[in-house]
Amino acid sequence: MVELRQLEYFVAVAETEHVGRAAEWLRISQSPLSRRIADLEKRLGLVLFERSKQRVRLTPDGEVFLTEARALLRHAERVESLGRRLGRGETGGLCLGYVEHAIHADVLPGALRSLRRDRPDVHVSLYNQTGAEQLEALRRRSLDIALVDAPPEEDDPVLESELVLADPLVLALPADHPLANRELVKPSDLDNQPWIAIGRKDVGEEFREFLSSCATDGFTPNIRTVAPEPLAALGLVGSGLGMALLQRSVLRGTPPEVALRELPWCDSSVRLWAAWHHIDLRPLVAEFRKVLLDGVAVR
Repeated sequence: MVELRQLEYFVAVAETEHVGRAAEWLRISQSPLSRRIADLEKRLGLVLFERSKQRVRLTPDGEVFLTEARALLRHAERVESLGRRLGRGETGGLCLGYVEHAIHADVLPGALRSLRRDRPDVHVSLYNQTGAEQLEALRRRSLDIALVDAPPEEDDPVLESELVLADPLVLALPADHPLANRELVKPSDLDNQPWIAIGRKDVGEEFREFLSSCATDGFTPNIRTVAPEPLAALGLVGSGLGMALLQRSVLRGTPPEVALRELPWCDSSVRLWAAWHHIDLRPLVAEFRKVLLDGVAVR
């Protein structure tokens, strides 16, 4: 692999068009500099300079390589600067995990907007993962904060969590459905109705929990279609393919083809927890966690 020092030497010679002046500027002898440039050309299999007694001049390939070398050196400087600021606790990056309804409910986007307003220099990496994957990543310290649909066990030795969202479920059904004009929708009204479930068909536990909650409320859904996420389900409801239970936060800007009905007898909600490692290595992680918890949307 090409060393950064070799690139620095190359850029110095390219900009001065003279090995002697470049060596003086770099505070090294001319012979070692010439050898390092020759080594670079040999490693690349590329002639970078046209040489004469008076000066050296970049070849066309050398011009292209110079552009990339300068960009890489600038990036290396930024990385070094970032590392120094991280060491002082001034700034840095965040690695955040999330499940999809953290986005739909505006929990994560809202927290990121607040962070961006106060700390525009912070780089954020986002990872859409299952809750189990996120908790494992927290234990490995490859995530800073996780937004999960089930919290870690209460006696987990290293992970802590707090509920940040309890989003009530609302019935969404086609606007021309007979129940759309019903003032009160009872559990028996939903029995054996065509239904749109949300999730992945291969996740058996997800569907068992859904069916169990429906049975607890007193009806059995006839699942006709499976949508991968809530907004897709909303579109399918509008197409007349069935009804769905959707969290209230998803239903902003509901299309006219969809009718919404509150279900007073249904106390289910979509829940979201923020989870983190009990040891905070960086102030930025604690700062973002506070932003999340201050914006708690338990409704």
